[in-house]
Amino acid sequence: MKGCACVPVTLAALLLAAAASAGAATPSRITNLYDAFGAPSTTLVKDWGFAALVEYDGRRILFDTGNDAGTFERNVKALGVDLTRLDAVVISHRHGDHTSGLAYLLTVNSSVPIYVPQEGAFFKSALPEDFLQRQPGLPVRLQYFEGKKPQRWTTGSPWEQANFRIVTKTTEILPGFHLLITQSQKTGTVEMNELSLAIDTPRGLALVIGCSHPGVEKILEQAIGIDPQLYTVTGGFHLVRTPEPEIRRVGLLLRDALKLERVAPAHCTSEPGFAVLMEIFGKRFDEAGLGATIALPKAEARAP
Repeated sequence: MKGCACVPVTLAALLLAAAASAGAATPSRITNLYDAFGAPSTTLVKDWGFAALVEYDGRRILFDTGNDAGTFERNVKALGVDLTRLDAVVISHRHGDHTSGLAYLLTVNSSVPIYVPQEGAFFKSALPEDFLQRQPGLPVRLQYFEGKKPQRWTTGSPWEQANFRIVTKTTEILPGFHLLITQSQKTGTVEMNELSLAIDTPRGLALVIGCSHPGVEKILEQAIGIDPQLYTVTGGFHLVRTPEPEIRRVGLLLRDALKLERVAPAHCTSEPGFAVLMEIFGKRFDEAGLGATIALPKAEARAP
């Protein structure tokens, strides 16, 4: 056109602009979908348990599913979460206050990969053969399966249609998303395996934890094997029934020894735990109750 100082737009420039626009619209956050505390709400229902949605670098990962399928469904819908659009689900451990929402999840998305620790509650497994040790001379009515070979000799599962994937070691399930497995040695949960999610961010790892039965410090000590820089951690610190001096010891260790930049405790951290961690971390303490979102540093562009 005469008199027009037009600059030609290259395909590369258009692609870069589109990528920048998409990146700007991609959330970088963790949203608490299920918990017993948080701001008063007329739409969200508080209950003991935990579930969170991670949205980062274009990925959407559901972490745990709460204590009741109906409550989980209500909170998910109230927060506008589309469970059909998930890249993965992580179940931290076998307890019902983290697994019960699977009953609802599987009605809307039965094919999503669900990463779980190696626990018999999640999958069918063969029963020990020596359970059927035979005793000659017993009447048939006292013999297992009337003395015959059983047609089925496996444990059952409440979620037989689930696409469970067993995690037995540190695993990168998606680029920048790592699962850690830690085993509890504490009374009541000895040998129970627990999964935690570690997310690469430009300011270090952001972690989502379930109940921290092995100890939150043990989980973070394992995480520094991936990246010694820790940005934040949200979820249950399992400081219920814990004396104040022990809560303080854990909080100071997280701040001073592990150099955790921010902290966002939730679920079973306990009210005394919230108070002590708020005191120790000050302005670096984030409230993470039901419906709250924890902002994460924007992901850096990955090489093609």
